[in-house]
Amino acid sequence: MNASRTDVLSSREAGPAALRGSALRAGGYAAGVALSLISAPVLIRHLGVEDFGRYTTVVALVGLVAGLTEAGVNAITIREYASRSGARRDAVMRHLLGIRLTLSAVAILFAFGFALIAGYDHVRVIGTLIAGSALMLASLQSLLSMPLQANLRFGWTTSLELLRQLVTVVLIIALAIAGARLLPFFVVAVVASACTLTMTVLVVRGLMPLRPAFGLGEWKRLLRDTLPWAIATALGSAYFRVAVVVMSLVATAQQTGYYSTSFRVMEVLITIPAVGLGAALPILARAGAEDPERFDGAARRMLELAVIGGTALALLVVLGAPVAIDVLAGSQGAPSIPVLRIHAVAFVPNLVAATAGICLLSIRREWAVVGGNVGGLLAAAGLTLAFVPVLGARGGALATLVAELLTASVIVGALTRVRPATRRFAVTTPPVLACGAAACAVALIPALPAVADVAIGLPLYAGLLRAIGRFPPEVREALESRRKSAQ
Repeated sequence: MNASRTDVLSSREAGPAALRGSALRAGGYAAGVALSLISAPVLIRHLGVEDFGRYTTVVALVGLVAGLTEAGVNAITIREYASRSGARRDAVMRHLLGIRLTLSAVAILFAFGFALIAGYDHVRVIGTLIAGSALMLASLQSLLSMPLQANLRFGWTTSLELLRQLVTVVLIIALAIAGARLLPFFVVAVVASACTLTMTVLVVRGLMPLRPAFGLGEWKRLLRDTLPWAIATALGSAYFRVAVVVMSLVATAQQTGYYSTSFRVMEVLITIPAVGLGAALPILARAGAEDPERFDGAARRMLELAVIGGTALALLVVLGAPVAIDVLAGSQGAPSIPVLRIHAVAFVPNLVAATAGICLLSIRREWAVVGGNVGGLLAAAGLTLAFVPVLGARGGALATLVAELLTASVIVGALTRVRPATRRFAVTTPPVLACGAAACAVALIPALPAVADVAIGLPLYAGLLRAIGRFPPEVREALESRRKSAQ
């Protein structure tokens, strides 16, 4: 990467550049969500609550082991690609390809072994192998696309993600029309990942070597510096999914299905904030190294926006839960509505923890994130075991919420200890949460449909934020800029 591109991180253009990249990625992700809204109801209604629970169990299991074996390889790839050039960069990229393939193979073996030990039926065992194959292809595609991100070619990155989603939607609908049983639906991810990988290879040819290398000495060097973040990332992806796996062992198929329907909504929405946070990492890293005061201001504002945005997202899901569940599962999924509403509250601590984690990563304090995620993982597993036998699917959601609160408290506490100036974001939290709770009361109005609840509740939340002077000026400026450009 040339100097002019790198120097933008220290300039006033850094913020707008990050916002543009975040907006493009978030817009692409939102388009992917819109596509999934076409296929998800078809999938759930076609399979039914119990088979969808079995399907989600396999997907969550593979996703869990994928997170545990990811090892921060994509982050390493961006760092090494941006900081090297020529033959040395190609050599490092080949070793990273080797690491990626090896870790994906380990993930498949772990998932398959767990499915056998847990006594899953033959459909779920075979489905685990198929889903693992899709994981291998998707992980390889993701790594090969990292040079596109390192070169800020977010258009291609977004297009490839949309291609995967489009193929998935088409195949799910086709299988449902054909009356397919559960097993063929696991093959969908294999085909979609293969198509996306093929296109990625064509796009990155010349930017990225395509032949892996297997040198243990080089692997150790590459992984050593990022071990803490790799562990934190693995645990962070694990504790949110662990409730699904635990429920598959201790709950009825019906309760697991209700939880899985809610989990599906959360899994889609909880990724949206993470898409934007990634663009801020290089800016925070530069500020942390060169301008602590700038870092403190940026981190504090990001945490304030995390509280405001997390509350808005939670409010949207709480009020719109009946609509979301009805679209996904119809009347048979009605018991998932209170489960989703409990899950929705977790958006606030989840986004705050993710924001504080990015800030800690940028100043090389990753072990604090590891500590928070270890606590979250243990809490999620233990509380799921305790709550589910008594409360069913609601107990699983409550366990996840408590785990998120614990994780956020540990990670935010670590950040505010090393950067005391960031502590001032907490002043924003109580009034913002109060505005969200007040807007949530709309759901108590009798005979008002959920769509109307959302249509009233979100503007009411925005109005209350304006009244107390907490409405984000960044949003207002973005809206005004868009209005001017449209004229």
